[in-house]
Amino acid sequence: MTSKYRVPPFDAELGATLGALGDLIGPTLMPDMIAGMRDTLVGPPVEDLLAGRPVTHFERTIPGPVGAPDLTLSIFRRVDHVPGGPGIYHIHGGGMVMGDRFLGADALIDWVELLDVVAVSVEYRLAPEHPDPAPVEDCYAGLEWVAANVDELGIDPRKIVVAGASAGGGLAAGVALLSRDRGGPILAGQLLIYPMLDDRNDTVSSHQFDGIGVWDRTSNDTGWSALLGERRKTDHVSIYAAPARAADLSNLPPAFIDVASAEVFRDEDIAYASTIWKCGGDAELHVWPGGFHGFDIFFPQAALSLLARETRTRWLRRILGA
Repeated sequence: MTSKYRVPPFDAELGATLGALGDLIGPTLMPDMIAGMRDTLVGPPVEDLLAGRPVTHFERTIPGPVGAPDLTLSIFRRVDHVPGGPGIYHIHGGGMVMGDRFLGADALIDWVELLDVVAVSVEYRLAPEHPDPAPVEDCYAGLEWVAANVDELGIDPRKIVVAGASAGGGLAAGVALLSRDRGGPILAGQLLIYPMLDDRNDTVSSHQFDGIGVWDRTSNDTGWSALLGERRKTDHVSIYAAPARAADLSNLPPAFIDVASAEVFRDEDIAYASTIWKCGGDAELHVWPGGFHGFDIFFPQAALSLLARETRTRWLRRILGA
């Protein structure tokens, strides 16, 4: 379906490739497509990611939330890592219904190599088989484990950033709120890359991108409904599941929020940064002109993608003193 709203233009370089991407994955995810798409939206083999890089990978199996299965964490560390440096706790994207802990790991490995961070990526349970609060509670349990095992990992507990893209960005924001409200680990920052924050899906940008781009309005409905079921769009939705519902965003770690101008999440992400400022908090906001959702993942060598990745790295250097 074509939106009745006029849409901002795509970046010329990215727009030229969008048609081919649409043929591969399509703009719209329907509930009956989730199982098939799970085979498509996964990270590359870890051996391929690490080829020729001075970075090691190992795994830990840790207890999940009370009454839930164990969790798997992937840990990336430079071969010459100096203990006591910063750490990044990573939560993968995938609309709450797809993806694995290696999705987005290429950027993590870059940060490991460039900044000597220890990066930890969590394998959380997916909706609809495991609806809210399973995903965010899994992610929070992983963060607690990281904070409790900083000596083993070689991390300074004062320098842990939670990071994620898309659904992972929404879960990272939820984890930051949980940590604040439960008196959990004190985070140095939250890196929210085009985060999925608002189950209501009713902003102007959510209406503009309906049947076009990547992860359109209907896909967003599919992901949120899988996560929340009948609670969606009611007063029974937790701020930890949909952080855009939080009125109080005070006492949170500094936030980096970026989003593209030509995607569903644009307006909710801008509003989230504005609420942080309204509450006296620290947020750095970037709106990448002409980008579509996940542009830097699908086309990492595009000029806009390189700029976005460089800007995130500069923020990490500043926040972590790396």
